[in-house]
Amino acid sequence: MRWMWIDQIVDFEAGQRMSAVKNVSLAEEHLHDHFPADERFPAEPLMPASLMIEGMAQTAGILVGAVNGFREKVVLAKIARASIEADVVPGCTLRYDATLDRIDDAGAATSGIVKMRRPHEDEDWSTIGHIDLMFSHVDHNMAGMSFPEENFVFSENFKTILRTAGLDSLAESDA
Repeated sequence: MRWMWIDQIVDFEAGQRMSAVKNVSLAEEHLHDHFPADERFPAEPLMPASLMIEGMAQTAGILVGAVNGFREKVVLAKIARASIEADVVPGCTLRYDATLDRIDDAGAATSGIVKMRRPHEDEDWSTIGHIDLMFSHVDHNMAGMSFPEENFVFSENFKTILRTAGLDSLAESDA
């Protein structure tokens, strides 16, 4: 995974739930396109909802992959539900809370809550969305197809996030 849409794992309960945060910064280039200034309006940089869904997918994907020590290639198969009900601007912090609802050889289902904290406000998190996802274990579901031996989703970037969260044993597994 080249692009990281989570910055830090803040809570992890193996096989059950995981929380990660994303600090939204004006230094992120994608914000300059959503939405740039024109002759009528000033710039209004907003975090695209699609990238918030990807942040939840990365959070929940780590939770799913960790169940079997990252030995299986886990990919997002379906967005079962996604609703984002607030604009997220630079300076906001997002929190992705993912729960593992079901897992088997074919894949997994997760439910997630997206929370936000605005800059210069109290420490309370407001719920701004729900994202429920389904994942596929590629090795089981695409029999007969050839895939690289390395796990193409859980890259060195993910290992770094795991290590900085104190989850060294997960980072050193087959990820």
